[in-house]
Amino acid sequence: MSRRRLLAATGALALTAACGSDTGRDGAAGGGGPALDHWYHQYGEAGAEQAVRRYASAYRKARVTVQWRPGNYDQQTAAALLTRNGPDVFEGGPTLDQIRGGQVADLTDLLKDVRDDFHPAVLEPKTYEGRIYGIPQVIDAQLLYYRKSLLADAGVRPPASLDELVDAAKALTTRDVKGLFLGNDGGAGVLAGTPLRAAGLDLVTPEGEIGFDDPRAARTLGKLRALHTDKSLLLGAPTDWSDPSAFTQGLTAMQWTGLWALPLIEKALGDDFGVLPFPADGAQGRPAVPVGAYGAAVSAHSGHTEAAKAYVKWLWVERTDYQEDFALSYGFHIPARISLANKATPLTEGAAAGAVRLTSEYGAAQPLLWTDRSRTAYQDALSRIITAGADPEAQVRSVVATTKAELKRVRS
Repeated sequence: MSRRRLLAATGALALTAACGSDTGRDGAAGGGGPALDHWYHQYGEAGAEQAVRRYASAYRKARVTVQWRPGNYDQQTAAALLTRNGPDVFEGGPTLDQIRGGQVADLTDLLKDVRDDFHPAVLEPKTYEGRIYGIPQVIDAQLLYYRKSLLADAGVRPPASLDELVDAAKALTTRDVKGLFLGNDGGAGVLAGTPLRAAGLDLVTPEGEIGFDDPRAARTLGKLRALHTDKSLLLGAPTDWSDPSAFTQGLTAMQWTGLWALPLIEKALGDDFGVLPFPADGAQGRPAVPVGAYGAAVSAHSGHTEAAKAYVKWLWVERTDYQEDFALSYGFHIPARISLANKATPLTEGAAAGAVRLTSEYGAAQPLLWTDRSRTAYQDALSRIITAGADPEAQVRSVVATTKAELKRVRS
């Protein structure tokens, strides 16, 4: 689950609005030409809404209306794309089913000259059979933050393996401070396939095969249960994993959260913190940094598909000044363009530079073939393992069966 998806609250009223409300096109900003409707989910960062409206107003070849949509944005968008009353341009994956269902336009030609400048970790999940269906906007990464002074006082070194993470969390737990915060559900929601990647496995291989039908999967996921039984996990925090308050307020010595939290942590703690990837597990393991981001996509049902594609190219390919502003001025993210990330001053020093390096070396996104059905089955199984002590081998077998069926379905 991404932070951006987490920030959207579920609401049936919002779904109704997605399909039946006034589109608001009469109030479109910008120049002449056709009227285009551009949907964004409701960002939590101050100033983000004003920024995207400013970008749209600057476009002269169409009258672009920005819709800032609260509620369950992904559900709203999925429903709207089945109709002809949905957005012309929208933030989204898009999903495999939307691509295969012909609901989104092919945007490959928009990146004709700059494809190699987009970070492959976020471009790949928007690519199907060699064609691109979404233009990445920014890179969101998740990392392990640790409090240097608390680790030093306890004689604990920054964990370099999953076993060391379990041991460190236990050693750092006191009457007043928990060793690790992975979210109020114990990590089932946010960790997703990260532990499997740390074990050297994939959710779905580059060849499109299931990547975790392996004994290492159960072994690694079983270790997450130890964090719960050791009582070293912070549970019931005032805010969840996407907010760094539990870490900055001293409720936990280590927290899994996003790159976006780094400025707030730095402001609260100065240089008394470090960042790490999720540590490797086993001889075949590797450190893992999950990344993801919405991309700009175009509805295939738009009455102005070519105009919408031209607008997307202008905003997310040509206007590099807006792309850099969007990534760094509202929250803290890595630009999706490698050239922009390399020259962005806020990313070149201190903990930010370390985070960017880790993302570059170990970053990976959930593959496009990892469908919602597989994702839900896996997350439910991980929750049962962590919180209820369910048998990891049996839970993994169940998810393997679901994923095999899903891969068969999407190939049919």
